[in-house]
Amino acid sequence: MTKPINVQCDLEPGRLLRALPDSPGVYLFKDRSGRTIYVGKAKSLKKRVLSYFNLPAHAPKKTILMMRKASDLDFIITTTEKEAFILERNLINKSMPRYNVVLRDDKQYPCLKFDLKEPYPRLRIVRRIKKDGALYFGPFSSAHSVRSTLKVIDRVFRLRKCKSRGLPKRQRPCLNYQMGRCFGPCTNDVSVSKYREVVRQVKLFLEGRNRELIRRLKSDMAEASGSLNFEMAAGIRDQIMAIEKTVERQNVVSGRLEDQDIIGLAQMDDLYQVVILFVRSGCVIGNRNYSFKNPGGSASEVMEAFLKQYYPSEAFVPKEILVSEPIDDHSAITARICDLAGKRVVIHRPQKGKKHKLVKMAVANAENFFLGRSGFQREDLMKTVQAVLKLIREPRVIEGLDISNLKGNEAVGTVVSFVDGLPHRAAYRNYRIKGVKGIDDYGMMAEIISRRLTKGELPDLFLVDGGKGHLIATKRVLDRQAGSHAPEVIAIAKPDENRQEKYDKIYIPGRKNRVAIRPDHPALLLMMRIRDEAHRRAVSYHRKLRAKDMTASELDVIRGISKKRRKLLLGHFKDINGISRASLDDLARVPGINRPLARNIFQYFRIAKGMEVREARRIESG
Repeated sequence: MTKPINVQCDLEPGRLLRALPDSPGVYLFKDRSGRTIYVGKAKSLKKRVLSYFNLPAHAPKKTILMMRKASDLDFIITTTEKEAFILERNLINKSMPRYNVVLRDDKQYPCLKFDLKEPYPRLRIVRRIKKDGALYFGPFSSAHSVRSTLKVIDRVFRLRKCKSRGLPKRQRPCLNYQMGRCFGPCTNDVSVSKYREVVRQVKLFLEGRNRELIRRLKSDMAEASGSLNFEMAAGIRDQIMAIEKTVERQNVVSGRLEDQDIIGLAQMDDLYQVVILFVRSGCVIGNRNYSFKNPGGSASEVMEAFLKQYYPSEAFVPKEILVSEPIDDHSAITARICDLAGKRVVIHRPQKGKKHKLVKMAVANAENFFLGRSGFQREDLMKTVQAVLKLIREPRVIEGLDISNLKGNEAVGTVVSFVDGLPHRAAYRNYRIKGVKGIDDYGMMAEIISRRLTKGELPDLFLVDGGKGHLIATKRVLDRQAGSHAPEVIAIAKPDENRQEKYDKIYIPGRKNRVAIRPDHPALLLMMRIRDEAHRRAVSYHRKLRAKDMTASELDVIRGISKKRRKLLLGHFKDINGISRASLDDLARVPGINRPLARNIFQYFRIAKGMEVREARRIESG
């Protein structure tokens, strides 16, 4: 039998024995300055606090150190242990005690809200679930994921999009109605029953009951076709195709359409990483990462603290929570979460089967997080990348290349740099394509790599966003301009849905087929991250240039029109069409526009209109 540790501290156990009640509550250890250093809850304050003075030999070092610092003790009695849970969480968030494991990411996850009390309900993004009779779907792992889902719904279904709670008063319907994405109940006589049918379809979609939804839509399509309403039938057909395409992209992990939170924990020295995977209706819809420092603590303690602090009263709680670590206070935590959710919730640590594989997947995600954070682990990652991709040297510096254009117009390219697996933004570069006209991705990629080779120190590896064609075009330029001193190059391509591919592909020179690499391999995840960063940079730069061009006005080509005068004209006539239709006298009445300048504007648009008329007549005459 191991000998218990007798902890020496400023507190007197005898005095505490007389003062502490045998009741549930919260206790607060404080140091000599009066600062709270630890907050805990207890079913019996007397038994729990006195246990700190007779710790077992295997007690965590952190607890021993905390007791040596403790100089005073406060406690708060509660009626029940559940009340102690709530109070403990509030006090931890308020005091941020040094020896507590604190969940610092306290933001609420976005959800989609359907208020069915409205006659024409719409979907809204919210971050708090309230008991107001509305339907809530989620939570989603990020604002991006919830907006992507809402974008699909906006495209497929015809719910109203206006942001007002009631129907706005309009003279004519909005642009969404013109695009066929809204029934336009603000101006049209749309029956509530017809609108409610669309609401039911959206509800099925968000609940993951896509088979039932598609079955209903196919029945409606057959009915519309039988009534010779082929336009409606074609619209329903497009809905079905869009839903089926969305379903194909989902990562199904459970055929039972379950809602689960899967929590995996990884440890490296005193650092802990928690990853929670969200499974909704049997599909993984996203994940979240949380980092903790717990010197001298244990993985079990971190998991227990995470469960206590993660599930607040307004958060969505699934029926099953799978964890990778055992928790000491299992029954009390389960009871508390069940009370929060208002339903039966099971916290389970599976040891085998499909659920155990899901937990291992969450743990693997947590371990991969460390690969990108630790200097020692990053070196291991670079060696792994070298081995997997058959590279000559270790790729400490990797640059990703991508292009962006709209039908060949305003074509741009970008280069992003990663050093030891982390972004090096000082080395990012933007390029405007100058030597390639029209749609020629290979030529654009060749121009970017050619211009990049002329300036700056070269990386160990170039990563090209594209397939084998992009790789070949880039390799030719490297061989021609840099010869034997050229950096190595590989390409990454997204899966081809037509071929029912699911995972990204890596191509290397001299090899016909892609590199065989598992989808969760750290090397592939790093390449995907670099590719996504290059794509984000290219698209952002392209949008910036397009926005700049869109602000240019036809007025700029008229002699004598300054920015100030252009603003005056547009403010007076509302748009360019109003200016083109204005008479000479109307133009001259605008403050700041004199008669000669008004004549220049008037003549310019009359000449332009005359050219348009002559061109139209020429086309008509053949």
